[in-house]
Amino acid sequence: MDFRIADTFTDSLARLTGDEQKAVKTTAFDLQMNPAAPGLQFHKLDKARDKNFWSVRVSRDIRLIIHKTAASLLLCYVDHHDKAYQWAERRKLETHPTTGAAQLVEIRETVKEITVPKYVEVEQPAPAKKAAETPASYGRAKTLLFAETPEDDLLAYGVPREWLGDVRKATEDSLFAVAEHLPHEAAEALLDLATGGRPQVRQSIASAKADPFAHPDAQRRFRVMANSEELQRALEFPWEKWTVFLHPAQRNLVERDYGGPARISGSAGTGKTIVALHRAVHLARQHPHARVLLTTFSETLASALRTRLRRLIGSEPKLGERLEVHAIGSIGRRLYETAFDKPQIATPEQIREALGRSAKMVPEQKFSRHFLWTEWTDIVDAWQVKRWDEYKGVQRLGRKTRLGEKQRTALWAIFEAARADLVNAGLITPAELCSRVAEKLKEYKHPPFDFAVVDEAQDLGVAELRFLAALGGSRPNGLFFAGDLGQRIFQTPFSWKSLGVDVRGRSQTLKINYRTTHQIRRHADRLLPESLADVDGNVEGRKGTISVFEGIPPVVRVFDDEKAETAGVSEWLAERLKEGLKPHEIGVFVRAKPQIARALAAVKRAKLAAVELGVDVETRVDHVAVSSMHLAKGLEFRAVVVMACDDEVIPLQERIESVSDESDLEEVYSTERHLLYVACTRARDHLLVSGVEPASEFLDDLATSHEQFHMGKGK
Repeated sequence: MDFRIADTFTDSLARLTGDEQKAVKTTAFDLQMNPAAPGLQFHKLDKARDKNFWSVRVSRDIRLIIHKTAASLLLCYVDHHDKAYQWAERRKLETHPTTGAAQLVEIRETVKEITVPKYVEVEQPAPAKKAAETPASYGRAKTLLFAETPEDDLLAYGVPREWLGDVRKATEDSLFAVAEHLPHEAAEALLDLATGGRPQVRQSIASAKADPFAHPDAQRRFRVMANSEELQRALEFPWEKWTVFLHPAQRNLVERDYGGPARISGSAGTGKTIVALHRAVHLARQHPHARVLLTTFSETLASALRTRLRRLIGSEPKLGERLEVHAIGSIGRRLYETAFDKPQIATPEQIREALGRSAKMVPEQKFSRHFLWTEWTDIVDAWQVKRWDEYKGVQRLGRKTRLGEKQRTALWAIFEAARADLVNAGLITPAELCSRVAEKLKEYKHPPFDFAVVDEAQDLGVAELRFLAALGGSRPNGLFFAGDLGQRIFQTPFSWKSLGVDVRGRSQTLKINYRTTHQIRRHADRLLPESLADVDGNVEGRKGTISVFEGIPPVVRVFDDEKAETAGVSEWLAERLKEGLKPHEIGVFVRAKPQIARALAAVKRAKLAAVELGVDVETRVDHVAVSSMHLAKGLEFRAVVVMACDDEVIPLQERIESVSDESDLEEVYSTERHLLYVACTRARDHLLVSGVEPASEFLDDLATSHEQFHMGKGK
């Protein structure tokens, strides 16, 4: 007999209390070891449409719903008595007539009415235009999204036959409500279709002898447990499907042949990292003798990629021998040591000191220390400008302060002296290291890696991209990037094309969000414009992005003082724990190091342990993760708190005051918005954003007037 667990079971298990979960796990182990054990109390569900549904007593009020046949036993759901029975009475396990995949289908007759949930927001026109827009926008018939879609196509997407009528009637407003009742693959295909995509027709294995659990769609939701150790791992670490699951609609992006560098973009939660992971694995599989580099800009993110990669290739360990995961700085240093010698890399503090000493030698200059630093990092060092004639005519993309020749002359004297200072000390900058490695790679007949896949590409610097260009060049499939301009928080914009990396015609924007609820995504998107363009004119549009599941709106609260904020946040954290969330499923983020103490105080008041994340620190079980917003990149939590969003904290007043030209303020405000966007979009189900009066001006964008009314001010 095959023993399986369904994703509906692990999802429902996660909603129970800790003690209830322990009891359920004990019962699950007993069922696996001996389904006929005398101590197990089975009860046939007479009211269930599917006569193979049974309940198993876990405790006085907890019931486990199983589907039992002579060939298999499937753990389907667990909850308190009445809710568990109601779930089973509204479901049946069947094989889809077109695809042949096993599906847990909600019985249509048990759903009285499909309505749009009250919490779905409706975009309101601006006040000045309301009168003019009212006649055109109200009283208009809603478009039926799938009225013209052939029935055979809907069935091929996995839509159960009894739900075809509801799908036909779906409008933009009711689509989510309908999708909630459908199997995952059907809901995702319809969302893809509604946003202008072309869903792939599901693989069909429908035949009398085919195993419905062998279908790829069925394997997403039903998992065979071969032994107790595997069941234990599955119960301790519930399916986080989005961490390695590749949506079928994205497979063509992974497996496509590209004639040159390619880039995938999309807002937070659309699966860019998953696409990058699968792309790297695909290249390793397709080219048995090739070496593949999977890289990103920080050690923290590289560590997260390694964890996901291990999950993805767990059954193919040999792939790991040819697929390396490194932060781009680490692989650059390794290749530098191979080509030259061990580098002595200058720290930011050492570079600032060299610039400060050199500035004192040019008394006629009046530039601030911040301006000297950013001009050095964004222009002189990034582009490896070594001569006066180069600096005199260099295009200062991203630097909006205009400089005359006299000013450039004074600046060059400072930079030239600072570079000489570093050379005399035997120091090399990270940008110079990458540039020297790039030049050396051009001499190699066989590069150290055949393919490079880059995650979080929006935060690559000039020198890093130059290094990657030399590594992958314009070879077919040589370079593959995944990133989001809306999450750019580290680098000043620059032209990729000028470095030989031209992704025009090989770029695509992902539109379906698999991680974040519709409500959280919509609120976070208010921080950014509907579209963003890079220096080369490639546009990333955010309009039309849609989430695959609904949730509750995020909470935005402004408190009178820090003490009140600490109390309010700790109460919110306690509520999440009562709902069944575990500490490691919660993240708390603040703008920077000075605000960390406020986050730790709130976690402590909630009687929880915290781990402060750093470059080499990962999340821990039974600990709430606390960090700055910059380290939130690549992390995912069921619940997130973004604290200390005060005036002068975000946007950071120090950055605003360091701007010497008002035209540079735009870039400061833009990256500060991106930073808050990154922190908010780490949340899957719950988001709380808090601050102390006077609060950040950005909170006005996150919260609507209705929300402010029902939240009020924290006391």
